[in-house]
Amino acid sequence: MKSGLFTSESVSDGHPDKICDQISDAILDACLAQDPVSRVAMETAVKGDLLCLIGEITTLAEVDFEAVARDVLRDIGHDGGRWGVDPDRIRILRQISQQSPEISSGVSQTETGAGDQGMMFGFACTETPELMPLPIQLSHQLMRRHRDLRLTGVGQSLGPDAKSQVTVRYEDGRPREVTHVVLSSQHARDLGLNDLREILREEVAIPVLGDWITGNTVFHLNPAGSFHVGGPQSDAGLTGRKIIVDTYGGYARHGGGAFSGKDPTKVDRSGAYAARQLARDVVGRGWASGCEARVAYAIGVAEPLEISFSVTGTEAPEALYREAGVDLADLMRPRSVIERLNLRKPRFRQTATFGHFGQANFSWEMPLVSSA
Repeated sequence: MKSGLFTSESVSDGHPDKICDQISDAILDACLAQDPVSRVAMETAVKGDLLCLIGEITTLAEVDFEAVARDVLRDIGHDGGRWGVDPDRIRILRQISQQSPEISSGVSQTETGAGDQGMMFGFACTETPELMPLPIQLSHQLMRRHRDLRLTGVGQSLGPDAKSQVTVRYEDGRPREVTHVVLSSQHARDLGLNDLREILREEVAIPVLGDWITGNTVFHLNPAGSFHVGGPQSDAGLTGRKIIVDTYGGYARHGGGAFSGKDPTKVDRSGAYAARQLARDVVGRGWASGCEARVAYAIGVAEPLEISFSVTGTEAPEALYREAGVDLADLMRPRSVIERLNLRKPRFRQTATFGHFGQANFSWEMPLVSSA
């Protein structure tokens, strides 16, 4: 970004689509906890008092899928049905089969083949300590703050469904100020609109945005007015519909594949994680102030079809890695990615909220290799 405005959004853990992402990933985690080589492609849909679980799962694990889904709803804050969804009463339909044997045979080789074709993108830049673009990182932080506030007395009248949006003004390639903030939160009927807006401004926006707020900053706090009915009661939710929120907020390209509910043989997920680590490594080494890493695969084929970069401020990273003795093709093979990033470990549900990138506890946020 050179000069001008750029906007990104995030959503809360109680947004209908994010409810579905979390349920899909919680089921994946439950399978991996018992059988680390489980094959999972789990989709969730929810509307009103109906929740549907559909997909393909091949596993030795014995998992109560319905119990997992109900537990996620409780964790989000729907226990007792206060916000319109009752985990104990919601109807759950299942249509789950095993993975296609033809797909399985292409993946279950000594040298693991990619679980599908496709291209994946990773990105990193120096705008934030997390090496993420500022607009999406601030948007995530607002939603994380909203979630944390809901667990306190001050925020007990805030509902689980919420959205944030941040517009940043850039000058000469650097972020200068936040020009617009949009926050919308579901809330209890006994919390008036003026009081809600004060909470969102004083307890959410200002603590997060700090010095990025200037005299020019415009706040839009529940700009549509009251927001009593939210979550699945208001809007249908579906796994995989927040892929831009999950990644870089539109600041970098996206290959089109969603992440949640997919085991690591699905390169839509693992390839994107590895590409993020690669881009982060280029920036972390000081080779560039911004880097987009690209990788492409063919189903059943282990070696990537493409590994390439677009960078700001350096010569081609491919040459620099060769000089450092790093074999990028080997690093980006599916088996290498799965092992290096420890992707058989059940911890995917935590990726389903507040972004898959920029959270320090994820393995793909760690250095790729020690700097030369």
